[in-house]
Parts: sequence; structure tokens; C-alpha cells
Amino acid sequence: MKNNKKTILITGCNGFIGYHVANKLLDNNFRLIGIDNNNSYYDPNLKKERFNLLKKRKNFFFSKIDIKNKKKLFKIIKKFQPFLIINLAAQAGVRYSFENPQKYIDSNITGFVNLMEIMKTLKIKRLIYASSSSVYGDCKDFPFKENMKLSPLNFYGQTKLLNERISDVYRKNFKIDSIGLRLFTVYGPYGRPDMYIPKILDKIKKGNIIEVYNNGKNLRDFTYVGDVSDIIKNLVVNFNKVKKFNILNICNGKEINILKLLKMCEKKIGLRAKILLKPMQRGDMFKTHGNNSLIKKLFKAFKFTKFEEGLSRTIKKDYFKY
Repeated sequence: MKNNKKTILITGCNGFIGYHVANKLLDNNFRLIGIDNNNSYYDPNLKKERFNLLKKRKNFFFSKIDIKNKKKLFKIIKKFQPFLIINLAAQAGVRYSFENPQKYIDSNITGFVNLMEIMKTLKIKRLIYASSSSVYGDCKDFPFKENMKLSPLNFYGQTKLLNERISDVYRKNFKIDSIGLRLFTVYGPYGRPDMYIPKILDKIKKGNIIEVYNNGKNLRDFTYVGDVSDIIKNLVVNFNKVKKFNILNICNGKEINILKLLKMCEKKIGLRAKILLKPMQRGDMFKTHGNNSLIKKLFKAFKFTKFEEGLSRTIKKDYFKY
């Protein structure tokens, strides 16, 4: 059976980024096979809410599968024969990786290898997968460029770097073309509760103390989730033209100071934040600031969403009600 040129399999479809990417691809008339293990790393009701929206869409099919279960994963991929796979399933969270590293091995390494092995067996030659800005670690040169030497500071970042190296092995030995996306602090509607912006919005709303590490000196390159889904759609449509760019920074290209972000949130929701300054936390990066020149080279007309606009959309549409 030949790969269906309109069928895509996406892992982690009920997750934050997966949900937005799935919607974008369905908007563009792709047939989508979504899988997710719907784990309880954060409130399962949020994943359920996203899924309830997706299941109403035409050409969306879902199966509850954990990518570490190779047998079930093989069965569904063989059944639908997608022409391309998007892997967004992963155990997320930097700090949690110090508490439970086995979760990261199971999903981010074992699950990833399962996927590559199945692609090899079924002769599926196109993969787009999520890496992370965490692979840059304590790089001192800014903005981060894709060809820099990498030194992740935490276990999560190490598993993402290993994904990049594993995919390179399959590219060279089995001709599986892959594009790895180094995602920089993605934010937007339906964000995970453990992510920084949803977390601080919730704490401001409830009047809880916000712990601000490194005394508020940290900077982050925040990237709007709508931009991420647009870029992934463009990569899918133009895969054969862009596959040589096997690693891409997905970033806005501008760093935002954390204290400035808090002030912006206060202003937009009309409430004051209770802030407790604390020292640098283990595994944290002082600054993330990516160079997005490769993406701009590939898609010359693409414009990233300004942070203030993206923040307004997040507050307006998210499950936090102000």
C-alpha cells in the first residue's frame, strides 16, 4: 500500500502545540491521524477540552496510543500509511526531568526510536519533529544559531539533543529525511498550566506569590504558537524543497525580560502581581535568544507575531477568564 499524499500522522495531538498544528493542517485539507497517550503530567481535562474540539473536525481520526508502545504504534501507522509524520509527543518540563528522568527516557528516547524504526520498516521517508532551545544550554554567544556547539544544562535538553543525533543516523543510513524544530518558549491559547505565561496569569488572578528566579534577570525568546503551526504547515507543503535544512530555530528572534513580561501581564489584566525574587534555579538557562534567519530565508513573506499582540490573544482566548 502506497503512502497517502494527503494523510499525516501527528503524535501528541492533544497537547498544546499538537492541538494548534492539528487545527492548522485540518484547515488546509489534510487528513490527520492523531495519537496521544493523554497522560496526567498536567490536568487531563485540558487535553480533553482540546480533543473535544478536534474530534468535531472533518478528516480527523484519533487513537489513544503511547509512542513507547511499539506494537500499537506500528499497527496504526501501517493501517493509515501517512506520507509524513509529525512527532510532537514528548515528556515536557525542565524541572520535572530532574525528578523523574525515566519518563523522559520512555517518551523522548524510546518512543522516538520506536517511531524511526517503524518509519524504516514501512518506508516512510518524511519526519518533522520537535526539538528545543534547551539544546543550546549555556552557550554564551547570542543569538543562538543552528550551527553552534551545544551544551544542554538539563536532562530534558539532553534527550532533545539525542533526538537530533538519532534522526541524523536514520537520515544517513536509511534515507529518512527529517526536519528538527528547535522551539523557543512557545506560548498562546490552551497553553499547559506548567508553562510560564499560563502559570503567572493564574497566580496573578488568584493573588498568589510568583517566584521570579535569578532575581528577574532571565530573558526568554517567546514564540507565538500560531506562528509555530503556520511554519509547520509551510514545511509540510514544501518539504522536498526545504528538507536540507534539517535543523531549524523556531523563534521570534527577540528576548523579553521576565520582569517586563510581568508588568505587561499586570497592565493587560488590571491586577497587581505579588513577586518574590529568588536566586537562579537548577537547570535554568539565563537567556534564550534565537536567530531565525533560516526560517526567514525559507519563507520570505513570513512575519512573526509581535509579543504584545500574542500575549493579548492568549489572555483573551485562553481558559483563564479575566
